[in-house]
Amino acid sequence: MDVKTGFFYLFSVVLLFSAFRVVTARNPVHAVLFLMLAFSQASAVWLLLNAEFLAITLVLVYLGAVMVLFLFVVMMLDINIDTLRQGFWKNFPLAATLGAVVALEMAAVLMSGFRMTDATKVVAAAGAAPVSNAKALGILLYTDYLMPIQIAAAILLVAMVAAIALTLRQRKDSKAINPAIQVRVRAADRLHVVKLAATQPAPAPAAPEAAQENK
Repeated sequence: MDVKTGFFYLFSVVLLFSAFRVVTARNPVHAVLFLMLAFSQASAVWLLLNAEFLAITLVLVYLGAVMVLFLFVVMMLDINIDTLRQGFWKNFPLAATLGAVVALEMAAVLMSGFRMTDATKVVAAAGAAPVSNAKALGILLYTDYLMPIQIAAAILLVAMVAAIALTLRQRKDSKAINPAIQVRVRAADRLHVVKLAATQPAPAPAAPEAAQENK
């Protein structure tokens, strides 16, 4: 067994273990972390199979964006784990049957999909140099599909600029206070003592006789 085969079995074992833990983990956050580990191992297997573009896309799109966002959403939600575990054994027979069917289908595809055809044997015997699929895809995108790529890039640029503009705009109904203004404030700016004249004269003191009668 060579080094490449050893790495393939190593990545495959970790991938299967992490996929199993995604389903069996009681904590949703742990399940998401195991799913991210499974994606990373799948990208490593694709690199061994000379599928560089798929591996890079999986890392950038899923690990770099989708799964991180999913992890933040799961961490912010107040999930009751006991409620999620209710009815597990009730639905376990159906889930196990579907899992067995999917496993058999995947085994059938893997056993029949990697057999070398006659054309593949001829190419392998001729010793043709392998071509990087990432390079071939890049040449195809920037030659035959140059205009769609430019249109998609312009649309994404406009969407990014619009998102930044909506974030930085000043709302008139917002009651937010700038911390820099609070730091630079002075006590004299907070309180102003204004001397006002009396609006009505003070009442005259009562006579001593009138005070005794009131008593």
